[in-house]
Amino acid sequence: MSFWKSLFGGSSASDAPTGPVRTIEHEGYLIEAAPMKDGDQFIIAGTISKEIGGERRVHKFIRADRCPGIDDAAEMTIRKGRQIIEQSGDRMFGAG
Repeated sequence: MSFWKSLFGGSSASDAPTGPVRTIEHEGYLIEAAPMKDGDQFIIAGTISKEIGGERRVHKFIRADRCPGIDDAAEMTIRKGRQIIEQSGDRMFGAG
């Protein structure tokens, strides 16, 4: 099957980033951008984490937005992460 995917331009797991491509701290939260490869574009995806009560809480997010390059996708992921933090705060983890 992988032969047919490579022949007709299908993506493979080896094309996808294996971890975060960019990480920043924002208002006590850690945003990790990990865009997902989809064909010749990247889907906005990442995690937001924070330690609450001695436990690391993680919120994963994926958006339908796509970018042609991984650097642009990482930047958009960071922007979306900041927006989620500002709108939801700790509620994204089901707390408060």
